[in-house]
Amino acid sequence: MITLSLVGIGSGKPEHMTLAAVRALNAADLILIPLKGDEKSDLANLRREICARLLTNTATRIVDFDLPVRDGLREDYAAAVDEWHDDVACAWSQQIAVHLGAEGRAVFLIWGDPSLFDSSLRIARRLVPKPAIEVIPGITALQALCAAHAIPLNDIGQPFLVTTGRKLRDNGWPQDAETVAVMLDGGTAFETLAPENLQIWWGAYLGMDYEVLVSGPLAEAGPRIVATRREARARHGWIMDTYILKRQTP
Repeated sequence: MITLSLVGIGSGKPEHMTLAAVRALNAADLILIPLKGDEKSDLANLRREICARLLTNTATRIVDFDLPVRDGLREDYAAAVDEWHDDVACAWSQQIAVHLGAEGRAVFLIWGDPSLFDSSLRIARRLVPKPAIEVIPGITALQALCAAHAIPLNDIGQPFLVTTGRKLRDNGWPQDAETVAVMLDGGTAFETLAPENLQIWWGAYLGMDYEVLVSGPLAEAGPRIVATRREARARHGWIMDTYILKRQTP
């Protein structure tokens, strides 16, 4: 039987790997590294760096493969994502069949943690034949962001909401929320909010050598983030960022 290990690798540092993640890495017969085009080659290179530094099992094979691209122009977002997941699951199944056969342990190195705003678990359950699934948790972008800014995510005894840039843009500030963490923002959804009494802590390329951070009142920090984000994306060809917004009492 095939065992598929989804190993959380943190948000950019090989040092984010837990001992459990290193153990799973070295138990693998096959490590699959998805390629997402030249503009995101940094992500594949980081996975290779992790393997170079932490993989001691010389029998483990490392295989790169092209990841199917989601139709970003389709209006029905949910349907587009669902079809894309089917395509990715098919690609995963093909790579496992070709390079591993019907028995062994395959590993995917998952950015952040497989449980938070990541599709790997949903995709893994679509594989044919169905593998046994093992999950190794990792450090999330939210944890890395809070550590980089040296802030707690929640206030004392208070909840926080994690949402997406799409939801923030479409629905505005969530009702009754005092702290909002925003992930998967393809733009700058915070610009749609009235900035009064809002503080923001923003970070991109968290954990990487070229990590960038901006924080402050949204009215002042927001324009700096927009400019910094534009410049960073032009320089690297891609960007992955996360931010936390807190509503302050006047």
